[in-house]
Amino acid sequence: MKLLPLLLPLLGLLPTPTPAQHTSNWAVLVGTSRFWFNYRHLANVLSLYRTVKRLGIPDSNIILMLSDDIACNPRNLFPGSVYNNVDRLLDLYGDNIEVDYRGYEVTVEAFIRLLTDRVDEDTPRSKRLLSDAGSNVLVYMTGHGGNEFLKFQDAEELGAWDVADAVEQMWEKKRYHELLFMIDTCQANTMYGRFYSPNVLATGSSKLDESSLSHHNDADVGVAVIDRFTYYNLEYLERNVPNISSKATMKDLFDSYDPKKIHSTPGVRTDLFRRDLSEVLITDFFGSVQRVEVDGEDDDVECGNSSEFNEREEVREKVEGVGRVGGCGGLCGDLGGGECVLRVWGVMAD
Repeated sequence: MKLLPLLLPLLGLLPTPTPAQHTSNWAVLVGTSRFWFNYRHLANVLSLYRTVKRLGIPDSNIILMLSDDIACNPRNLFPGSVYNNVDRLLDLYGDNIEVDYRGYEVTVEAFIRLLTDRVDEDTPRSKRLLSDAGSNVLVYMTGHGGNEFLKFQDAEELGAWDVADAVEQMWEKKRYHELLFMIDTCQANTMYGRFYSPNVLATGSSKLDESSLSHHNDADVGVAVIDRFTYYNLEYLERNVPNISSKATMKDLFDSYDPKKIHSTPGVRTDLFRRDLSEVLITDFFGSVQRVEVDGEDDDVECGNSSEFNEREEVREKVEGVGRVGGCGGLCGDLGGGECVLRVWGVMAD
């Protein structure tokens, strides 16, 4: 007890997350690969899609780009379904998915026009990123790539300068407050090296000359069902960010990256980002905090997304194995601190 007076001042020195300064959240989730053997890339995107919805971002604020419809592929032993784990407890596709760009609509031009809002006048709202100067934007991309490029549909390439210039246009046009760029592909970290705009935070799965590898296969599906970098991000999000009130920070997430598990060297770029990562909540990008001005009140009321979010949480609590990756059937529930063992049939590189 004598130490308590000495410890209290020290506790005040510990960094604490700062209140979110943004007014809305948007997510742009892009899977750029075609063909059945790239099943895992679409599962990666759908896993992130379900996670941001679970944390409160509504479909109206999510732009989902899927370059192939593997759910309806004739090779799919489970028609209309997509899974990211061998247990197949949760269908990532389901009945509530809203795909905004599908198949051959997913092109480099469409992606750049989406970010910069250089779209045709008759483009529906569902295909537009209607962010503003108060919006935090998450951009997640996955597919096959190399040194400063990402393939689209195995037919064209998006370059690092293309993305950097598009983000700069977004900043000049006041289309974001803060932006998180996350990419899972071979040599992924080279894709954010050309960024030069303020308030951009970036992370990738692998460094120059390094492959980004798949996590495990499903023998019935016949191919790899998720990549390692995405898998371990989802594992952390599910275990440590159960809802919008989580205090887990981006520093916590990045500190959890283990090259021995991921089998590649994840990277993080922070020099363009003004806030200390220990002050940035994960939900600042992966969740949604809506600010509502109530008549007769001086203060804003912050609330999670909607009744849909609450209903999904109630359902999750009733389902055995809540501790699964990103809520996407990934890990092994609560095993009392024990380790999960997954059979691995092979590894694929992006």
